[in-house]
This record gives sequence, C-alpha cells and structure tokens, in this order.
Amino acid sequence: MTEIRRGRGSFLDRLTRVRWLRAVLLHPIVARPGYWFATACGFVWGGVLSRFRIRREGGVWVAPGMPSWAFGRGGTTIGAVYLTSTNVRPSVLEHEAVHRAQWKRYGLAFIPLYVLAGQDARRNRFEIEAGLKKGGYE
Repeated sequence: MTEIRRGRGSFLDRLTRVRWLRAVLLHPIVARPGYWFATACGFVWGGVLSRFRIRREGGVWVAPGMPSWAFGRGGTTIGAVYLTSTNVRPSVLEHEAVHRAQWKRYGLAFIPLYVLAGQDARRNRFEIEAGLKKGGYE
C-alpha cells in the first residue's frame, strides 16, 4: 500500500510535485471561496456555542466561552474564526492569526493538508510556521 503521510516517494510527495495541480488548487480563485466557507462555518459554530459573543481581536474573530468539546486542545481556528473557551493570550492570538493566513492560502485544502502533516505539533509544518512557543507547544 502507498504511504500517504509523508516522505520521499509518498503519495503526498508525488502529488505536491504536480505543479499545475498545485497551481490550480492553491490559486486564490479556488482557495479563497473555501476560506470564506470555512469562516462562515466558524461563525455559525462559534456564534451559537459562544452565545454570539464573537469579537475581532489579534487578527482573528474570537468566539470565547465555547464548551471544551467544541474545539481541539486550547482552541481551533476555522477560517478566520478562533474557537476557544478562555485561551486568548496575545501570543496565542498571534499564533492563530498565522493559521487564519494558512486557511486563506489553502482554502478547504488546508484540512487534509493539516491532517497529513501529523498530530505531533512539533513536527506539523503548519504549527511550526505559526510558532510552537506562541501556540503553547513548547
């Protein structure tokens, strides 16, 4: 069976070498609507579960007061919306603003790319790019 995760010769490695496919999937005309859709979903999910206390802060829309089952770890960014309970330190918001930019660049492709990057944040390229220390991973 083909290795899907990563490494030389893996499915993901071969897929990312198809330049025209990358160019199409990451073109703003394709990626941006996915970002908008994810943001809309984040607003609905965050709005309902935070009792519509969403506010703009640190480059993201923050939905505080969410129940802990509604997001991963200390918080999760979906599109431009950061879902959390109380984790709103300035350093964390800077970290989440990078995730917002990643959503904007990759659109809905960000979901499988993030999953394929692995659950270990110290090796996940998206978490590394966002800043492990700012995200509370160090």
